[in-house]
Amino acid sequence: MRLERPRVRRRLISLTPLIDVVMILLVFFMLASSFVQWQVIALDTPALPSLDSGDVQGAVLVRIHADGQLDINGLAVTGQALEDRLRSLLDRDPAQSVLVQPRRGVDLQTLVSVLDRLHRLGVERLGVAGGTA
Repeated sequence: MRLERPRVRRRLISLTPLIDVVMILLVFFMLASSFVQWQVIALDTPALPSLDSGDVQGAVLVRIHADGQLDINGLAVTGQALEDRLRSLLDRDPAQSVLVQPRRGVDLQTLVSVLDRLHRLGVERLGVAGGTA
């Protein structure tokens, strides 16, 4: 006589605990994340509406060219010369306005890097003029 063994049924794997763990991790990371902008450059663009405005007379014009070169009031400068020149201008007039004008083709990261450099130098009155060709 042949005896048959009862078949052992395999339990189905439930995905409910996995979904619970994923949801808990999602909530944890959402609550632990910070969406605050930790490096913000204050830029008051309405104060300098155009290059013909009386507000920008006497302002230092820093142009950023598409190849990354900079010039101050038309004179080409390197990175360190830019800082030295602006420091001397700020020593004479701490409230000196600086207007940054990116040329066409300048990427946003280059503009922000120059603005950040000027901010670290202590420029308080900072504006951005529209790009030119």
